[in-house]
Amino acid sequence: MMFSRKGKLKKEFDDKLIHLIKETKDDWNNAKVIEGLLDDYDLDVIARRKIAESIHFYLFKEARIRKILIK
Repeated sequence: MMFSRKGKLKKEFDDKLIHLIKETKDDWNNAKVIEGLLDDYDLDVIARRKIAESIHFYLFKEARIRKILIK
């Protein structure tokens, strides 16, 4: 009985991590689209894209460490 709570918490946090990964992937894709639509060179937009990309890959790496399958 004691171990079921640990499994439940792990599943809950794994689900949150998967949700965050999907959310950051959308943010990253949106930033890439915005960057592609700009005519001029905007450092702020490029920085936002790189930040979104970094966050996404950090979360993806964490999922790999936790051995979570992302569908």
